[in-house]
Formats: sequence, C-alpha cells, structure tokens
Amino acid sequence: MTRFFNENIIVPKDAVKKRVAGTVVFKFTADENGALSKIVIYYADDLALTPFIVEALKKSSSKWIIPNKEKVHDFILSFSIRHNTPVTGAAEVQKSHYDFYKNSKPFVSADQIPLNEASLLPTVIVNYDVAK
Repeated sequence: MTRFFNENIIVPKDAVKKRVAGTVVFKFTADENGALSKIVIYYADDLALTPFIVEALKKSSSKWIIPNKEKVHDFILSFSIRHNTPVTGAAEVQKSHYDFYKNSKPFVSADQIPLNEASLLPTVIVNYDVAK
C-alpha cells in the first residue's frame, strides 16, 4: 500500500508553493469487498494537508484486504508529508516553511472516535519536490 500511496498522492501546486508539511491521521472502514467508507480525520497538523490524501484514499477503494473474513474492518493510517530540501535557496525554504507552520491550524477530532477492532498501519511517508 505504501507504493500505491506514493504513486497516487499528488501534492497540488498551491500546496507545493506553500511548502505544506506535517502529519495527518485518518480512520476509515473497509467492507468485505475492500470498499471504503467513514473516512474520518483523526488529527491533522493543518487541514491543507488532507484533500489530496483523501483523493488517494478514495482511489484505494476495493484494494483493502479484510482480516478473518469480517464484514467490515477499521484501519488507522497516518501520513507524513514533507518536501525535499532543494540544493539552493535554503533561506527561502526556511522562511516559507516557517510561514506555513506559523499560520497552520492543527485539527484534532473533538469527539471520541470508537476504534472497535482497528488495525494501525505503518505511516506513509510522502516527499515532494518544491518548485524552482
């Protein structure tokens, strides 16, 4: 699945320009056919990190393997989004990175999220190149 997400998460140009970076944690349910439902943002360093990940999650529908032939299964999946540091322009990257974090608004789910029998999956690390 890590390869799937690395191939299918496309960081939009406006997000690249803002140098978005951080962590997002999702909980979602897959049915016996691997189709996704109930995608919940459990935590996000900033909501700007979530739309393009949700799109990739939707593309993964029908690809999930459900353990023990359950009718539905919950998964918890975290993503770490960061940009590759360019060889030149370090001061500009530092400033844009600082600006993003200064203006970011962390999102935490206000309600308790029942986990039932959930599988915590390894973090997907997504690196992207900044525009020159």
